[in-house]
Amino acid sequence: MTRRALGVARTSLLATLAAVVVTTAVAALVTGLGVELEVPDGGETIPLSGIAFVTGVLSVVGVVIAAALARWSSRPREHFVRTTVALTAVSLVPPWLVGASASTSVALVVLHLVAATVMIPALALSLRASHAGASDVDEMASAGR
Repeated sequence: MTRRALGVARTSLLATLAAVVVTTAVAALVTGLGVELEVPDGGETIPLSGIAFVTGVLSVVGVVIAAALARWSSRPREHFVRTTVALTAVSLVPPWLVGASASTSVALVVLHLVAATVMIPALALSLRASHAGASDVDEMASAGR
C-alpha cells in the first residue's frame, strides 16, 4: 500500500470514529435534555448503540463511495461532495415521515447533519490530497510534450 493510500485510509478511519463519537454524544445530550428518540413504528426507542452502529455503517458507505470515485472519476472530490450532499439531503426526509414527534424528528435530522459535517469534509479533503499527486504528474507530463 502506498503512503498516500495509507493516509487516506487513516483519514477515513479517524473520520468514521469521530462521526460515531460525535453523533453518539449529541444523541446522549439530546436524550439527556428529555427528547426521546422514539419512532412510532413499533414504539421502540433508538438506543445510543444503535445511533453509533448506524453512523459507523453509513460512514463506511461514504468511504466506499469516496474510494470508488477516487478510482474511477476524473474529479473525485467534486463528485464525492455532490453525491454525499445529495444523499444527506435525502436522508433528512424520513425522520419527518415516520410519525415521530417534532422533537424526535429534529433530533434525528441534527444527527444526520452532524455525521455529514464530520465525514464529508474529511473525505473530500483526503480525495483532494490523494488526487493532487496524480494531477500534478499529469500536468508535468503534458508540459513536457
